[in-house]
Amino acid sequence: MSYKVVRNTGAHYVVEAPDGALIPCKAKGNFRIRGIRTTNPVAVGDEVEISAPGPDGTAYITRILPRRNYIIRRASNLSKESHILAANISQAALVVTLAHPATSTTFIDRFLATAEAYNVPARIIVNKIDLLGDPDDRALLDAVCYLYRSIGYGVDTVSARTGEGIEALRESLRGYTTLICGNSGVGKSTLINALVPGLDLRTGEISAVHDQGMHTTTFSEMFRLPGGGEIIDTPGIRGFGTIDFDPAQVAHYFPDLFAASASCRFSNCTHTHEPGCAVLAALDEHRIAASRYQSYLSILDEAASAEKYRK
Repeated sequence: MSYKVVRNTGAHYVVEAPDGALIPCKAKGNFRIRGIRTTNPVAVGDEVEISAPGPDGTAYITRILPRRNYIIRRASNLSKESHILAANISQAALVVTLAHPATSTTFIDRFLATAEAYNVPARIIVNKIDLLGDPDDRALLDAVCYLYRSIGYGVDTVSARTGEGIEALRESLRGYTTLICGNSGVGKSTLINALVPGLDLRTGEISAVHDQGMHTTTFSEMFRLPGGGEIIDTPGIRGFGTIDFDPAQVAHYFPDLFAASASCRFSNCTHTHEPGCAVLAALDEHRIAASRYQSYLSILDEAASAEKYRK
């Protein structure tokens, strides 16, 4: 019999039995995936086998069943370890804000590229649209939505505070197991409270000095959505470090760049300097956004540095 991991606090887990019973667990043994060192070898969404619960009701996770997929990121900018955000998911959704705080396009693109690398469909949720009353702010919102929708990503615009767009978002999530990620301060907990009435997750205030939020979610947990589907809430993250990207494959994780690269003169084009590069031509003709290209270069440099280190 297999059980689903629905909560991960770092040292302890809660798994759900097929009949809906919740069982507290600890991990037993060393679990590894593809030889990658991870800070959390067992992730929310994992299907596992467990031992019989002991006298205190706690069981041990003895085996992780093969994962259909997972999303992983570097644990920190200086760490060589990785952190599994979730496993066995239908899609990944990144909550972003364009003001108070402003999510960088580099962060968005790194998340999307990672989802592409791990074959997980991704979408973007723009929260706090009630703060975008200025015409320039609304123009920015329209531009961001147009950019990512034109690439092929779903984009939802919502205000968790006022409820605008929440029902449409709920339909986008219905029937799926969705990983919910975002920088601290983007209103992720408030958004989840709006999606799951009565949940009452703790929310935090934005720092007036740094225009950033404090971490209010300290562990990962799965919640059922009214009407069907699940969402996996994760702690807010400051950065999104990529793991083991092959420099030659980075452009494959940018659908807009990859589509243009089919017309490059050289099959091993890096899209940085080569004559006859269709990506650079598309960039010059504004068919590829400069922000996307800069994000590509940042990941390419990171991947190249990692490759040199491995050699």
